[in-house]
Amino acid sequence: MKKFINQYDDMIEEMLEGYVAANADLVERRHERVITRVGAPFQKKVGLVTGGGSGHKPALIGYLGEGMMDTVAVGNIFAAPGAQICYDAIKAADSGEGVLVCIGNYSGDLMNFGAAVDMLKDEGHKIETVVVNDDVASAPVDNMDNRRGVAGEIILWKVVGAMAKQGATLDEMKRVGDQVVFNTRSLGVAHTPCIMPSSGKPSFEIGPDEMEIGVGHHGEPGIERVKMMPADEITSLLMEKILVDLPFKSGDEVSVIVNGLGSTALLEMYIVYRKVAEILKEKGISAHKIWVGEYFTSMEMGGFSITLTQLDDGMKKAIDVPVNAVHFKG
Repeated sequence: MKKFINQYDDMIEEMLEGYVAANADLVERRHERVITRVGAPFQKKVGLVTGGGSGHKPALIGYLGEGMMDTVAVGNIFAAPGAQICYDAIKAADSGEGVLVCIGNYSGDLMNFGAAVDMLKDEGHKIETVVVNDDVASAPVDNMDNRRGVAGEIILWKVVGAMAKQGATLDEMKRVGDQVVFNTRSLGVAHTPCIMPSSGKPSFEIGPDEMEIGVGHHGEPGIERVKMMPADEITSLLMEKILVDLPFKSGDEVSVIVNGLGSTALLEMYIVYRKVAEILKEKGISAHKIWVGEYFTSMEMGGFSITLTQLDDGMKKAIDVPVNAVHFKG
């Protein structure tokens, strides 16, 4: 294992120290594992909170900033933050207008954020939660509640961040947030695991000429292990599974994320998007907004994911609102 760290037990704290020092104009460390926008909570605005395990940079702390999230609860590598951390993160975002908690569908996050929400509601805070479950590989469409949340979280953060910036109410943001999640579908593929810094071992085993379709961001098993194939073939396969799942149809307007999982070259991702654009055109679907790059990684995993969100007029307007987050601009 080769990683540029000091001691494993110190890596999250040292990472957060460096992150805050490099971005002190935008963020501050409110508690040991709670990072907030400078000045949070903000008056006359619903607070926005997310959180989860580390190892997905630039997610989650990279999305703190104007037009996106206000606070983040930080866990260890691929591990949920504790309930007290979640509590502190939510409380730090509440100016009295309520808080929207936006998290991925993972048992630890659901349990610990759920406990924190219950405690804060008992204290009189108004809180709603939106749970992202966009990964089509992790459960069938008739059992979506068991699907994982992956890169679709970015679209949720973008839409509700814009709504909060423009003065939307908590109830409005909860309603639209749930619709964004329902309209979003993601699927990924990986040919190389990440190396877990705690053990020096790979997150999963795979042959040198194989790839796994639907592998999770923590190395969870996918739906099929196949031989490596050209970019156009694997992109077509992923798009086929994504498009039928909602389903997406001719006349739709969508946002697209081609997301690198940690060590996939941008050169390769643009080859992937070339095929995505071709398929969308053939299907009569137009791309309103496109992002290609690393947005939600898995340490240094070799692979990529594709995320499509079916947009209505309100979502399109929200997606177009300017953002100034640490690792998400424009």
